[in-house]
Amino acid sequence: MYSSSQSQQKTDITRPEDFMLMDVCGPVYVHRLPLSLSVRSVMYKYLEKENELEFHKIFNQVIGYNLFKDFCENDSEEPIQQFKFYEQIKQFEKTECYDERKKMAREIYDNFIMEEMLSHTYDYSKDAVISVQKYLLKNEVPVNLFEPYIEEIFSYLKGKPFKKFLESDKFTRFCQWKNLELNLQLTMNDFSVHRIIGRGGFGEVYGCRKADTGKMYAMKCLDKKRIKMKQGEMLALNERSMLQVVSTGNDCPFIVCMTYAFHTADKLCFILDLMNGGDLHYHLSQHGVFNEDEMKFYAAEVILGLEHMHKRFIVYRDLKPANILLDENGHIRISDLGLACDFSRKKPHASVGTHGYMAPEVLSKGTAYDSCADWFSFGCMLYKLLKGHSPFRQHKTKDKHEIDKMTLTMNVELPDAFSLELKDLLESLLQRDVDKRLGCMGTGPEEVKSHPFFSGIDWHQVYMHKYTPPLIPPRGEVNAADAFDIGSFDEEDTKGIKLTDSDQELYKNFSLTISERWQQEVIETVYETINQETDKVEQKKKAKQKQHFDADEKESDCILHGYIKKYGGSFASLWQTKYAKLYPNRLELHSESGNNKPELIFMDQIEDISSDFVPYKGEQCIQIRVNDGSRDGRILLTNSDEIGLKEWAYSLRSAHKVSQELLGSMAKKAGKIYGSERDGNKSMYIIGGGGGGTGLGGGGNVGANIQKNSNGAN
Repeated sequence: MYSSSQSQQKTDITRPEDFMLMDVCGPVYVHRLPLSLSVRSVMYKYLEKENELEFHKIFNQVIGYNLFKDFCENDSEEPIQQFKFYEQIKQFEKTECYDERKKMAREIYDNFIMEEMLSHTYDYSKDAVISVQKYLLKNEVPVNLFEPYIEEIFSYLKGKPFKKFLESDKFTRFCQWKNLELNLQLTMNDFSVHRIIGRGGFGEVYGCRKADTGKMYAMKCLDKKRIKMKQGEMLALNERSMLQVVSTGNDCPFIVCMTYAFHTADKLCFILDLMNGGDLHYHLSQHGVFNEDEMKFYAAEVILGLEHMHKRFIVYRDLKPANILLDENGHIRISDLGLACDFSRKKPHASVGTHGYMAPEVLSKGTAYDSCADWFSFGCMLYKLLKGHSPFRQHKTKDKHEIDKMTLTMNVELPDAFSLELKDLLESLLQRDVDKRLGCMGTGPEEVKSHPFFSGIDWHQVYMHKYTPPLIPPRGEVNAADAFDIGSFDEEDTKGIKLTDSDQELYKNFSLTISERWQQEVIETVYETINQETDKVEQKKKAKQKQHFDADEKESDCILHGYIKKYGGSFASLWQTKYAKLYPNRLELHSESGNNKPELIFMDQIEDISSDFVPYKGEQCIQIRVNDGSRDGRILLTNSDEIGLKEWAYSLRSAHKVSQELLGSMAKKAGKIYGSERDGNKSMYIIGGGGGGTGLGGGGNVGANIQKNSNGAN
């Protein structure tokens, strides 16, 4: 379908404002951040409107955290010890060796608590220090030892330091990164696609590399025609929703998560974690069955993956070795959430899954179920790893009805070779009665984790990938079926299928970027380089431009400012880049050089601003209709920045509405003063004034030049 030779780079990467990194596998193209003086004004308004300017909202984003840290350490007028204290606590909490943690606890206590107490600069509560001293006196250093200090540190950081950060260049840089993230519109050209690594009912999976950062991913492509032929639209959209839920928030290292979703005219594309170590079904066929200790390793990691889903009210419904993928180091991730289901509002009752792994309640038509079904499947999967087949396929039957019947009626006989703890675990998981099944009696995954079979397991160590995998996939080998064995779809199957506008409408909201995963990708790859390059470009840009583009607009009545493209006027026949400043009474359009006088569009000249974007010459535009003989009656504004264009449209409409209301009220007052009826015709007024002042006119007089009455009075 797609090969590396078919995948081309973006058509606009040769522009001078873009730059290229060299990667071991070839050139990697990276787009420069939007210019700071253009993006800050727009993004501040957008983030404020979305309630995204709160301390924790920015602090908990990896780019926001890094920039706030940079500000505290390098740009703050006063040293901010609290941030260093916080980082030391977080490092302490991640330290696994108990002796190392004891040493570190003493250093933190001496440097950040005792030292400040002795110098009378201690800003924390007595309760916090008493809590820490209590443990240290007993020679105990639990992971949460310094937890009482965390909230107090946050209380300080979100005060003056955070307010100063919002006024700094580091926050401007955050706005630039956030603007880039929110404007991502991926296409197939953003990836170089490599060999096929799998095939499913609706499409194929490929290895791919993201062109701008060089990050490797798996690309799952579903064919829209094949989806339509099999009436699988809801399944495809459900998979996208389930992947969004499990991929958002705290990262789970045991699920194949999604970073991006986008679609083309004929494909739905999921960009997923790349797992190049094959699946457990494949390794079972190559390695043979696993012993108890080996199985325990896989079981522990799968439990944490299921726990992540169940906490989000998702029942997986397709747990089996073929859906457990290995990375290059041998750790696992649960893959393929096509059958996963949200049970938070309504429990499912459909009989879906793989025969031999489905729980009895799933097989019983019309019976509602929840995450408990996964623990039965978990038991079946563990049995398969140990014996090479599902517990309900002991006679190697392939008859689905026979397998289902055995699942509903047969009591599984466990081999004598199994340990007592293992037997008890499997018997508890394979209970047909849900209320008696392990994992279903009130505390969910905790019941399974606390079972005697898993005694001695440090679950934090499991989460941190600290246990040695029993099998390391051979490097340099393809740990899966060969591309020729995978085969390809018969195009004749979908030859008569036509995709209509209503079919495409189903996928209008399909595209998605998972914020935290995109930010982590950027931090790991090009963050530092892009910051440095952007600093250089902006310094050169500022040196060339007049000072008024760099002027701080915070103290004026400027509503919004930044770059925008304008089309229209008597002679203009091309898009012209302007630096726009919106005031309550006017819109100023400055040339890029800033040498000429700005073009002024006063609010009283505007008849209408389009309520929706108007398409023109391939661009989505804001259309302004003006009542001015010197103009052609229409001004079109656009911007490649989707967020920015929306903010300009919203702000222009709001300013125009307020201006009309004010002019109308002034007309009525004028009528009362001069004893004549006024109809509120706005053309009687010009709201004048230059920039830089406060109030409606940006320094001018509101209602100046009101038409004189017969005796010459204003």
